[in-house]
Amino acid sequence: ELGVSLSLVYKWAEQQSEDGSGSRNPLDRLMGIIELSDDNGIVEWLCRQRGGHFVKNSVHEGEPIGHVLPATREIISQFSDLLNEISDASDDHSVTKQEADKIRLYWDKLKSYAEAFVIACEKGEFKSMRPLA
Repeated sequence: ELGVSLSLVYKWAEQQSEDGSGSRNPLDRLMGIIELSDDNGIVEWLCRQRGGHFVKNSVHEGEPIGHVLPATREIISQFSDLLNEISDASDDHSVTKQEADKIRLYWDKLKSYAEAFVIACEKGEFKSMRPLA
């Protein structure tokens, strides 16, 4: 239970308008707090509460990644780095908290780069590729 009236929940679902209908919902307020604080800690906490992890997407603002082959090689290289880190950490048949944290960093970096790659593909940035010189 939210402890609020059903009508308030419906108002939260409405778009805010100049005539006053709708009401600023808690998610909008939370987004305002995150933007003002410029801290993703709240988002990270929410993700952990739901059993996940927050990984910020790479910034990809119209700046082309380049050719698909080097971009693909970079993904493979980052995946290789991750596997090396996992291998190094498990040499002694256990993984410490510090090693797990380092593995997480490599994993998050890979996911972030791969997401930027997928976004570039979705935008058609690799449609008209020229062969590498």
